[in-house]
Amino acid sequence: MARMKKRNLRRKDGVWDPLVDSQQAKHRAAGVPPTPQSMSPSYRLAYVDDDFLSREELRPVRLQLELLKTEMMLAERGITSTVVMFGGARIPEPGGDAWAAKNEIQRKNLTEASAYYEEARKFARLCSEHSAQSDYKEFVVVTGGGPGVMEAGNRGAMDVGAPSIGLNIVLPHEQAPNRYVTPDLSFNFHYFAIRKMHFLVRAKAVTVFPGGFGTLDELFETMTLMQTGRMALVPLILFGEKFWRSIINFDALAEFGTIAPDDINLVQFVETADEAWKIISDFYEKVDPTAVPIASGAR
Repeated sequence: MARMKKRNLRRKDGVWDPLVDSQQAKHRAAGVPPTPQSMSPSYRLAYVDDDFLSREELRPVRLQLELLKTEMMLAERGITSTVVMFGGARIPEPGGDAWAAKNEIQRKNLTEASAYYEEARKFARLCSEHSAQSDYKEFVVVTGGGPGVMEAGNRGAMDVGAPSIGLNIVLPHEQAPNRYVTPDLSFNFHYFAIRKMHFLVRAKAVTVFPGGFGTLDELFETMTLMQTGRMALVPLILFGEKFWRSIINFDALAEFGTIAPDDINLVQFVETADEAWKIISDFYEKVDPTAVPIASGAR
C-alpha cells in the first residue's frame, strides 16, 4: 500500500483527527490531469467553487461564512472586547484635502470637521494604551476600515503600536482598507447585517463621530438594540453635540411620543477624546462587567 506524507493528526484545538483534511483534498484535486471531465465546473470541489458559492441558493451559507470567519479569527487572536468607532468617511485629516466636497459650503464644513479626525485619532490612542494592559485582548479599537474617521481610529492605535480591527464592506467607492488597519485583522463583508453584528458583538463602548447615512444607520441600529433590551447599556458616546442636535431632534421625538423621554439618555455627548475616555473609564470602575444593565424593552 502506498504511503502518504506524514502529518500531525492533532488539530489546533488538540482533538485527535485521523481524517484527511480539506486542504489536502483541495491540493489533490488540483493535481488531477486536465481532461474534459476534470475541467468541467461540475467536478470542482463545492467549497472551492466560487461560482457555486455565489449562487442565489447559497445565500444562507454565505451569511454563515461571513459570521464565522471574523468570529473565528478574532477568537484565535484572543480579542474579548472592543471599542467601536463609527464616523464619516469624508472627513479629512487636518491640513488634508476635503476631497468629497461638491461645493464651497461643503468644503468649508468638511475642512472644519477635520478637528474630529484629530480627536478620533487621540481617542484611539487612549483606548489602545489601556488595551495594552490586557495584552490587547480588551478595548481593542474597531472601525469600518475605510478613510476619514475610520482611518483616524486605526491610525491612533498604530501610533502607540497597538493592533486594531477594520471591518470593510464592498461598495462602489470609499471602502478600500486604510493602511493603518492591522493586516490580519482586516476583514471584508458583502452583507451589511453581518458586518454590523460584528461591530457590536464585542463592544464595551460605542463612539459615533459626525457622518452620513451609514453613520446614522449604525447609530440608530445601536440605539434601537439598547432601547429594546437586545443589547446591554454600554456607553454610547456622540462626538460633537452641536452637529448631532442639528441633525437629529431627539427632544422632538420624545415630545411627540414616538420614543420615551428617558430614551434620550441612551446617548452622551462629548467634544474631546479625554471626555469620552473618562466616561468609559468611570463606567467600568462603577459597573460590574458581568452585570451591565439592560433596558427592559417595555412599551
